[in-house]
Amino acid sequence: MGMGKDDKKMDAKDGGRANKADKDGAKSDKRIDKTLKRAEDRIGAIETSTTVAERLANAAKSSELLSAVWSLPPAQRLMFHHGMHVNDVIGDSTPGFDGGKDDAERFIALSSSEIARYQNLLYANGVKGSRRRLLIVLQGMDASGKGGIVKHVFRQGNPMGIHYHGFGKPSAEELAHGFLWRVERELPDPGWISVFDRSHYEDIVMPHVYGTVPESEWRARYDLINEFERNLVADGCAIIKIFLVVSKDEQKRHFLSRLEDPTKFWKFDVSDLDARDRWDDYMAAWQEVFERTSTQPAPWYLVPADNRWYSRAVVSELLRTTLKNMNMTWPPLDSGVDPAEARRRLG
Repeated sequence: MGMGKDDKKMDAKDGGRANKADKDGAKSDKRIDKTLKRAEDRIGAIETSTTVAERLANAAKSSELLSAVWSLPPAQRLMFHHGMHVNDVIGDSTPGFDGGKDDAERFIALSSSEIARYQNLLYANGVKGSRRRLLIVLQGMDASGKGGIVKHVFRQGNPMGIHYHGFGKPSAEELAHGFLWRVERELPDPGWISVFDRSHYEDIVMPHVYGTVPESEWRARYDLINEFERNLVADGCAIIKIFLVVSKDEQKRHFLSRLEDPTKFWKFDVSDLDARDRWDDYMAAWQEVFERTSTQPAPWYLVPADNRWYSRAVVSELLRTTLKNMNMTWPPLDSGVDPAEARRRLG
């Protein structure tokens, strides 16, 4: 189940504001440390495996051990459900993770290595005709950490197989087509992973907040998006939709940092302040998005994002387990290939 009003007090007590002093990494958890060591050992065993089946079994076991770091899997804890409200999500909470920053960084490093392994497996299957692919949708208010997610979670990934695209204000060409036209152009090819920094959901939220298109038009997009995503999943494209929940205080801290550091001036835009002034309007719009488009094939996950190490760990866990659950194996040699003859020709 996800996080709603009934969980608010619990999160503030055992993973939220009570842990604020620990968020820089002083806190460490012995159970997590032990579990990560076991996972690391199992990952090492993958390289010494002698058969494909053994390698895949060790990879699956290492992923299970990494998942055991969580007291409750993010896929259950953070998935949007009926009765859940974005305003009840505490930005600096760390639900399901009892450790601190150092633990999370160790987890991300190990998880990233396994993501890279599964990504290669996905790509290999795509080359051989599989329709399997993955779309990750990242949304959140400005300074919620969307860019850092991509950098840290895919740190060991293969660029040949990962497609990143940031959606901004539609161009004149894009406006001349249906709102999904520009999205369809950026979807992952078979075997690929596409990461959307903002997405087709902006085409509901922005007109909802600013009234830029008739209400009847943007409201009709809910059903269009649900059908669009349902068809993608049916065609082999898994979808992970993540909303990074950052508090106003944390956003303010990041905005001030951008104004004080010359190397971050390029990140600051006055329009960010305009959006901040309409914070409540944005939250109301996003709440309706979650209620209308969090579906069984493509659910939303509401991830507390004040602690970047936590949100990155969550996304890493969701990504790795999604790839693992595709239950892929390494493609065999083509039927026309004679290994003995190939060896003979190689001398």
